[in-house]
Amino acid sequence: MNCKNYRALASRWWRQEIRPLLIFALVMFSIRSSLADWNVVPSGSMQPTILVGDRVLVNKLAYDLKVPFTTWHIAEWSNPQRGDIVVFFSPKDGTRLVKRVIGLPGDTVELRNDQLIINGQPVDYTNLDSTISGQLSGPERAHGIFSTEQLPAHPHAVMAINGVPAMRTFGPVQVSTDHYFMMGDNRDNSFDSRYFGAVDRGQIVGRVTSVVLSLDKSNDWLPRWSRTCSSLDGTAK
Repeated sequence: MNCKNYRALASRWWRQEIRPLLIFALVMFSIRSSLADWNVVPSGSMQPTILVGDRVLVNKLAYDLKVPFTTWHIAEWSNPQRGDIVVFFSPKDGTRLVKRVIGLPGDTVELRNDQLIINGQPVDYTNLDSTISGQLSGPERAHGIFSTEQLPAHPHAVMAINGVPAMRTFGPVQVSTDHYFMMGDNRDNSFDSRYFGAVDRGQIVGRVTSVVLSLDKSNDWLPRWSRTCSSLDGTAK
């Protein structure tokens, strides 16, 4: 086979095989970058709401439209609301984190012995439905203290851990303009805005809406079918 035939074969291979695959990959990665994505949750900082091994769906169009593969905003139509679960880039080291929005721009946030205080008003706590904490492992349930935090407009599950050193008292601090104060639902096991400060609006990737798939690390990574395709938009009972 001469050089001309090799070039013709390579050209046909490029047109019929390689180029369609590259175009498909570019489209898929662009969708993940700008429209919707999933995020693996490797830690227990959002327990009992989100468990270790959950794969959560991130709606990247919840608040704005970004240029693919960047954090540049093309358009904005909404802002994160108190109680939203969001994915954002940590101000500390750029790591993608999943936390809950607790403080909005201008809010004063305070924590006293694990009780949240927003704008001088203590948040109430009530008993948590045992079916929510019952999804955790036996040792986690044994050492955990569970309740429903009556966050305005968005009650949700929270937990504390007996005997673990943690930042249970914090602030008060005022949230700056265009910044959001983030906290994990597992208050005694979460690296959040208590440590690295409020998060700039431009670093928020999107809103977490549901669990796509959940794998149980403590049970040979078998699926937790009851959590698969479950919504995270509802409030705790």
